[in-house]
Amino acid sequence: MDKIPGQKRAVQYLYPPIDPFDQRVIARTGGHRIYVEQCGNPEGIPVLVLHGGPGGGCSPAMRRYFDPEVFRVILHDQRGCGRSKPHASVVDNTTWDLVGDIEAIRDELEIGPAIVFGGSWGATLALIYAITHPEAVTHLVLRGVFMATQVELDWFYGGGAGQFWPETWARFTSLIPEEERGDLIAAYHRRLFSGNMVEETKYAQAWSSWENALATVYSTGHGGEAPGPYARAFARLENHYFTNKAFLDEDGWILKNADRLRGIMGYIVQGRYDMICPPQRAWELHKAWPGSDLRMVRNAGHALSEPGISAELVRVMDQIVENKRFT
Repeated sequence: MDKIPGQKRAVQYLYPPIDPFDQRVIARTGGHRIYVEQCGNPEGIPVLVLHGGPGGGCSPAMRRYFDPEVFRVILHDQRGCGRSKPHASVVDNTTWDLVGDIEAIRDELEIGPAIVFGGSWGATLALIYAITHPEAVTHLVLRGVFMATQVELDWFYGGGAGQFWPETWARFTSLIPEEERGDLIAAYHRRLFSGNMVEETKYAQAWSSWENALATVYSTGHGGEAPGPYARAFARLENHYFTNKAFLDEDGWILKNADRLRGIMGYIVQGRYDMICPPQRAWELHKAWPGSDLRMVRNAGHALSEPGISAELVRVMDQIVENKRFT
């Protein structure tokens, strides 16, 4: 992220760094081995943290949004990414496999109803999990809402966001022949799954760079070049899920089933200038979810690391405790 004079850093709003008190690998279906860690208070209020992507993996910074004396924080790397194995694999890797993995983690760790905390794809997965297992969720804390609809995919991969970042969009599309640019997800899919590691990595880095470049309101339009192994897992998994419309039965499935969220406390933290997941979706979710609390953060984009986003997420978690709204 480009540093602007006088710009505050997200880290100043976070709790101090902590190490896990437990790390393990859980064997799951399809030969997948899921990395899981716990930190904070072993007897605390459970929080299940769902990372973005799909394919982003969890990071040490994600532990720091929660008071470690109060919360029992559980993070895991979803199938195919981070420290989970096999790396970058899309075999037996669907939304419903991920929902099953969350249930397996709860069983393994003997976790009752919990707060579910997720951003971007993590918000998508959190919503799907809460809709299908409402009894397991006390609160949803969401950031940068993505509901896996065709409208959202068209916005980001069909030229909508590119109208704001034409030079960055040109770099992303320039690797694809003109006759294939009508469906960039499909065009990149052919190259990300070509079987040629060099080619897959090249296109994975371009895919990742396009998204990274638009993640923060402070961006100059350059997403940098992610390390090859990380980019390959991120791009292949994201493309796989988008190609398959997140494995949902119909377009708009989340909003059509939002009535099942009734009774779950919900907080939606949304950057006003989110170029990846525009605020319209967060607004629609809020209107369909009685009792949800929508917090638009001005001068903020999509990234978890945006100062205003981080500050608001920490504030939400602290307020849940202050209000004793966790039973």
